[in-house]
Amino acid sequence: MWKQCVIALVLVAVAVGGALMYRNLDGDGQAMSARERPASAVNTVLPSRETVRDVVKAVGSLQALNAVELTTEVSGRVVRLNLEAGKRVNEGEVLLQLDDRQARADLQVIEAQLSDARRQLERAQRLRSNNSISQSQVDELRTAVDVAEAQRQAARVRLENHRIQAPFAGVVGLSDISVGAYVTAGTTVTTLDTTDRMELGFAIPERFLGAVSLGQAVTGTSPAYPERAFSGELVELGSRVSELSRSLPVRALIDNPDGLLRPGQFMSATLTLRKRDALVIPEQAVMVRGDEQYVFVADDGAARRTSVTLGSRMPGLVEVASGLGPEDAVIVTGQDRLSSGDRIRILGDDNAIPDNRFVTAREL
Repeated sequence: MWKQCVIALVLVAVAVGGALMYRNLDGDGQAMSARERPASAVNTVLPSRETVRDVVKAVGSLQALNAVELTTEVSGRVVRLNLEAGKRVNEGEVLLQLDDRQARADLQVIEAQLSDARRQLERAQRLRSNNSISQSQVDELRTAVDVAEAQRQAARVRLENHRIQAPFAGVVGLSDISVGAYVTAGTTVTTLDTTDRMELGFAIPERFLGAVSLGQAVTGTSPAYPERAFSGELVELGSRVSELSRSLPVRALIDNPDGLLRPGQFMSATLTLRKRDALVIPEQAVMVRGDEQYVFVADDGAARRTSVTLGSRMPGLVEVASGLGPEDAVIVTGQDRLSSGDRIRILGDDNAIPDNRFVTAREL
């Protein structure tokens, strides 16, 4: 019995000695680790205040503000053409002239008949004053004058139909008509488009309806001219939201002073919903863990973890809605190895901080 008690006392003594030794070693290791761990080298940047634009991006097709297919209203032989493709013409400029000699002759005949009818009416009116003819005869002659005047007007219209004039200023399209060709009524001669300003149709999600209004700025880009942006403004809002796409059709007018854009062309549209002055930081400074978004701030030689609420963003920069002030030096490099309270050493490497202008985008 006494042997078992001795063994138990020995085991307890060994266990207590081991625990004390482990505690001393662990304390010494932590102290040594704290003494040997150097300060982390980081770069910092102060939040800047920029003009932030909330935008919606969409795609659409261009249409001419005014577009028409020009067709002949009478048959005839072409005697003059002004249908050079791509040429800008003014309103009222003659684009095609048909042989109108017969129409002019018909008009002269009708004008002569009208003149004779007027002379007969004047003579009858003088005779009526002397009661030499009846009133019914005078009325018949007056009717003949009215009929002749209507015939003259119809003859003038037929004469005018032998030429096609530009109904508005625009650009002439392709044409297969040649001088000397005989064309029939209803033949399509060419197209005419107004291209100084182009109409761009696209759609925006219904969740943005409260922020959309006429006159907002629209910027268009085309794959044909990737280095150029075309400016415009929102001019029309649809009256109905599509039940299938849950979006509202809208239209914008895009400036096209150089005539580079053409009807039917594909274009990407960026609609600016609103502008505001906001605090922004480089996007690379933001860390994410679960639902939390945070940054590290340099605070008296140590890193301090700070939760932030972010707003709009784009590659390079992000808006900070809350959590930071303009005087907080945000760590932008080396923060993935930091914990709150770690010592830091701030470097002066400007190349570690991206230089981007801030234009936010909410893409469809």
